[in-house]
Amino acid sequence: MDDTITERKEDWLQLDRQLCFALYSTSLAMTKVYKPMLDELGLTYPQYLVMLVLWEHEGLTVSELGSRLALDSGTLTPLLKRLEGAGLVSRRRDAADERRVLVALTDAGRKLRQAAVSIPERLLCATQCPIEEIQALTQRLHALRSTLEQARTISEQPSEHDAVAHMP
Repeated sequence: MDDTITERKEDWLQLDRQLCFALYSTSLAMTKVYKPMLDELGLTYPQYLVMLVLWEHEGLTVSELGSRLALDSGTLTPLLKRLEGAGLVSRRRDAADERRVLVALTDAGRKLRQAAVSIPERLLCATQCPIEEIQALTQRLHALRSTLEQARTISEQPSEHDAVAHMP
């Protein structure tokens, strides 16, 4: 019986059984489908994500944008510089708090939204899935992300064992 249990555990080490690989490879495939659509707009996928957030909530700080996109400032700042260079966003220091940088859409950035309006529908067509399935999958993935973020937070907290091990 131990051999059967061991075999089952070892079967879980197969690449195609890994949730992380299914998510990763699907993300790559999705980005490839997005690429020609975003090329029409002159955007990369990460830049598109920034624009989506700004089209939804204009006038955010860099840290608010980073939080919404799960990006650190080291990744987000170069994206914003390129979008600013393309004339789609502007950045300025917050007059109330010089440490904060506010990001706003320019007129060109607002106009780009109209050109992007067809992208979600085009992507939906590419998936060949009913919208209800896509909506359910999206909700499930959001729930999974939330669960994993909570698990990460819990795993980063010192355990009782750690506290005992470090006692003098």
